[in-house]
Amino acid sequence: MSTSKLSDILSQLQKSSSSPPQKITSLLSSAKRELLTLDALLPRPTTPSPILLLARQTLETGALLSIRLQQPDAFTRYYQQLLPFYELPDSSYQTSTNDLKSQRSKVTGLYLLLLLTKGDYAGFHTVLEGLEVEQAGKGKGLEGDEFISYPVKLERWLMEGSYDRVWAATKRDGVPSEEFGVFSEVLIGTIRDEIASCSEKAYPSLPIANAKNLLFLESEGSVVSFAHGRGWVVKDGRIYFPQQQDDMRTEKEILVASGQVIENTIGYARELETIV
Repeated sequence: MSTSKLSDILSQLQKSSSSPPQKITSLLSSAKRELLTLDALLPRPTTPSPILLLARQTLETGALLSIRLQQPDAFTRYYQQLLPFYELPDSSYQTSTNDLKSQRSKVTGLYLLLLLTKGDYAGFHTVLEGLEVEQAGKGKGLEGDEFISYPVKLERWLMEGSYDRVWAATKRDGVPSEEFGVFSEVLIGTIRDEIASCSEKAYPSLPIANAKNLLFLESEGSVVSFAHGRGWVVKDGRIYFPQQQDDMRTEKEILVASGQVIENTIGYARELETIV
């Protein structure tokens, strides 16, 4: 059973990061057809080791390219297809080459990050707990894995309301690889909406200049566009939040409820220029 055609396609895919999306998509489709021809989309006890290794490499490459193409649904499908390969013992991949299984932590870390952007914290912890059990069985931990520890830190900061730390970590020099940077805007969008919701309840109005830093926006024009999108009123250099008719709490109660988020982000806004 010849694997030369799939090997050739895989080689092209691994060099295609700067190719047009149409070409990458076409190559990925061809790779899947070859995997079907080789009966290698799922690992079987009779599947030869070289084919198992080639199939796993192909699916991992497809997963990473799907992230670059900003196709999270396709990435999720690749991740699900890879799980049976990751469950195999290392002895199934008899090879004298370098440990190519290192792509597993990158793919898994990206999947954890994708779950965060969707707000699927239950799914996030289910995957993470499975990894922790597996690593504990090997006498290892996850702390030293940069691809896994990155989304773990982000999730903890999100739960703490430390949005400034998340914002800083999603900048180019804070991500463990280029693929992780694709999620930057999605995460910042999530953070921005959280801060906006808290600000609506904590303040009657804010100066546009303060809101720019508070919401991690690049310009005052961006603030105005964002404000209009949420139905806020912009007048005389300030943003006026709509009255919360169904919320009759006192100012003290409101500030206590949203204080953690506002305190973290306001403190960060004062020091924003030193970070940027």
